[in-house]
Amino acid sequence: MHRSGTSMLGRVMERLGLFVGAHKEGNNEAVFFLKMNTWLLGQCGGRWDYPQPIHDLWDNEVLLGWVERYVRDQMNGPRALHFLGLKRYLKYRQISAVEEPWGWKDPRNSFTLPLWLRLFPDARIIHIRRHGVDVAQSLAVRGGKGMEASTQFYQKYRALAALRPKRGGFMESPRCAKIEGGFSLWAEYLQAVETQLAGLPDHQKLEIVYEDFLADPIHMIPQVAQFCGLQCDMTAYEASVADIRPSRALPHKADERLALFAKENAHVLAQFGY
Repeated sequence: MHRSGTSMLGRVMERLGLFVGAHKEGNNEAVFFLKMNTWLLGQCGGRWDYPQPIHDLWDNEVLLGWVERYVRDQMNGPRALHFLGLKRYLKYRQISAVEEPWGWKDPRNSFTLPLWLRLFPDARIIHIRRHGVDVAQSLAVRGGKGMEASTQFYQKYRALAALRPKRGGFMESPRCAKIEGGFSLWAEYLQAVETQLAGLPDHQKLEIVYEDFLADPIHMIPQVAQFCGLQCDMTAYEASVADIRPSRALPHKADERLALFAKENAHVLAQFGY
């Protein structure tokens, strides 16, 4: 799920030697796979904050076959350069030929995983989950900042809109502007992950609790590294988690409004281990 520590964990693993893409955006997501997942969700009119329509794709085997063929062609053609970078592209030529430990981070995988498992049936999946109220609050804060920046930009360059209309809206996700919307989305993501992981053998899945990782990263990171096929020493482990701040755990407890929301939704939180 978004705002759940995926960027933090991805950066830690990258420091330890996991290749996660040559071209990444601000949240440490490989642009190639981010665009692929966005395209996949869009095949049924969905997007990251309204992902449920993708189930229509899984129910249409003919369409799914063509989608799989397209994605495979993208990974094994020249566009692989965007993920591999020039050096690795010249060495491997296609993503499926990469021989070193590699992967990508994108919360959208929670819903697009069925397609990726068709392409990489032996893939290992790491899922990190965070308290739903903290996730919802983080989404709301991010959305508010984005809207403020977007409206200020529009006010400054309003005249240009007559010649070049806006490509996007003023807010990335109106649904997540309120705690209730972000919280319900969190529950959707975690339910999707539980369903996906239930069908995988233990050696292909690893679940991490964000708050536990913050509390004792040096104890947990060797397990994650081993799961990814990385060989590291203690010095590397310590350096990889040096900037982890335990104080980031459970900030909703210090906010009366958020603490009350958590209490009122305790039954939902309990379904996912909180």
